[in-house]
Amino acid sequence: MQSCESSGDSANDPLSRGLRRRGQPRVVVIGAGLAGLAAAKALLEQGFTDVTVLEASTCIGGRVQSVKLGHATFELGATWIHGSHGNPIYHLAEANGLLEETTDGERSVGRISLYSKNGVACYLTNRGHRIPKDVVEEFSDLYNEVYNLTQEFFRHGKPVNAESQNSVGVFTREEVRNRIRDDPDDPEATKCLKLVSLSSQNFVESCESSSHSMDDVSLSAFGEWTEIPGAHHIIPSGFIRVVELLAEGIPAHVIQLGKPVRCVHWDQASARPRGPEIEPRGEGDHNLDRQYTSFFPPGLPTEKVAAIHRLGIGTTDKIFLEFEEPFWGPECNSIQFVWEDEAESGTLTYPPELWYRKICGFDVLYPPERYGHVLSGWICGEEALVMEKCDDEAVAEICTEMLRQFTGNPNIPKPRRILRSAWGSNPYFRGSYSYTQVGSSGADVEKLAKTRSSSKQQPGHLLSSKCSEQSLDPNRGSIKPMQVLFSGEATHRKYYSTTHGALLSGQREAARLIEMYQDLFQQGT
Repeated sequence: MQSCESSGDSANDPLSRGLRRRGQPRVVVIGAGLAGLAAAKALLEQGFTDVTVLEASTCIGGRVQSVKLGHATFELGATWIHGSHGNPIYHLAEANGLLEETTDGERSVGRISLYSKNGVACYLTNRGHRIPKDVVEEFSDLYNEVYNLTQEFFRHGKPVNAESQNSVGVFTREEVRNRIRDDPDDPEATKCLKLVSLSSQNFVESCESSSHSMDDVSLSAFGEWTEIPGAHHIIPSGFIRVVELLAEGIPAHVIQLGKPVRCVHWDQASARPRGPEIEPRGEGDHNLDRQYTSFFPPGLPTEKVAAIHRLGIGTTDKIFLEFEEPFWGPECNSIQFVWEDEAESGTLTYPPELWYRKICGFDVLYPPERYGHVLSGWICGEEALVMEKCDDEAVAEICTEMLRQFTGNPNIPKPRRILRSAWGSNPYFRGSYSYTQVGSSGADVEKLAKTRSSSKQQPGHLLSSKCSEQSLDPNRGSIKPMQVLFSGEATHRKYYSTTHGALLSGQREAARLIEMYQDLFQQGT
């Protein structure tokens, strides 16, 4: 692929379409996920005519991946619209009728959990015993009370003591354990059941945070993430419909599929007098944390590199199991796995052969008229990466054995079909979404989002959802051009890890370019 110089037009160059008006800025967006599409759409609507979107895979959507099996749509990636009041994803879906078939069981007004609010969560132990409902409710109330305390360290500026190691997991585990042990009203047997439920709940939280363990998540920064008020929603026809709505206003020739990028030469001043250049890439590791040294020659600033190292990204995978008939009761909305030998365990990583112990449970998908008889399981961290290396038959067999063991029903049949994600081993993602790791803060998110400027003016422009380049109009004099812009959910300080954070970050970076070129368009150049 040739450089983004205005003289670089070629029939073989996917960035060159012969449509550029004289004086038009040239913008390239790397990635056709929500951030990239939102940026491209905003630029096109404001009169930019030379915009190209380069997408490595053969489809748009990024970490939105809806798979249709029969009449049902299953989400391997983004699933929920998190909050409705002011959420741009919600308003886009609602305005286009995407929520009309959403059932009451697919909405939640409380803190989102991995299962529906309707029905009963069945907590089962590996010995085939069901933990009594009242014990589950008491434990849940206690855990949620402690969980709410984790938000206060950031929101109220409370100091983090050394014992917590600035870790959500360490703080939560010790606080919950102490409260359980100090409860004078509980007999020892009840205390034991509550203690063994703690590991299971931590696995659930790790899946939500997309971290290997909650011990990796920063306590002092945990409250920085902001929840949008209002109900959470499922999109029955698939989250991909939101992606398609964004893409509807983008001309087909703008989005170039199957165009992986190997590196972005963002500042050529010291090397050769050329504009920003993008080189095509083959298969391989695409994770920013692993690739930044070679992806952005001549190298990123020290503060941005440090922010990349401090921030975290992990893997959360889903496992869908479809059965001929349900073996669970109509009141059951999830099956949560509780290992009785982990009451005092500090185990955070299992050996590869025990990867299945990290599966926190299975949700029942409702309504069955839409989904059939399907369970959705969750697994995160290093164990998810081990799961991804197994074949479907092996995963289905292990999940079936776990269900038989925990329910005490040896007659549960194997599922007739299995569907699962593999975000950790996908070469273009290497993870599910970001989190604030111990030692990081919201300031690192802002450093990751910080624009990079070239050391001198250069012709040609580029914008990307993972990174973006662009060159300044030569007529704008001594203004130093923004050369690389960063967007994506990991660059939104309050809404990281969400689809609305991704969309808003793309619009944010597009707004920078729109403001930069407002004089150009006002003059009708």
